[in-house]
Amino acid sequence: MYVPAQTKDKDTPGAFDTTGFPQWAKDLRRWEIVAFGSIPFTMFFTTFGMDMHRWSNANGMDMSEQGRQYAPWPLKSAGAALMDSGEFETMFKIAACVSVGIAFTDFVIVKIKRYKARKKAEALPAGTIIINRQPWPEEQDGDNTDEDTASPESPSPEKP
Repeated sequence: MYVPAQTKDKDTPGAFDTTGFPQWAKDLRRWEIVAFGSIPFTMFFTTFGMDMHRWSNANGMDMSEQGRQYAPWPLKSAGAALMDSGEFETMFKIAACVSVGIAFTDFVIVKIKRYKARKKAEALPAGTIIINRQPWPEEQDGDNTDEDTASPESPSPEKP
């Protein structure tokens, strides 16, 4: 019995058609994906920024053993001072706000691009454009000579 490895069946559970959804729902889904997808990156950079802030405020970026307690991640020692719950909440709120800002910026950029594409499409002339192409004279005669070739009467550029 022959069983193909892949089938092109419309009832495949992995196939999902988004043509029936309104544009606002697609935009909301894209916004959600960008917002939640950027959280790991914004958390990383916000944690680093918060560590740098704590390090500069605690000891003026001192690299002694006491100053390394507040050092940021690459310089952090084993007995580093942990963030309290208030600092962690502040860090998470900042990261979430930056992620929402990134998603909003992406939304605005996509809206601007869509607007420009719509205006460009509206600027096109209405109706069907028919281009009537006439063949070159040499194509009509079946003659494929180039016009810039030297004629036998004219001197050749290679001869002095």
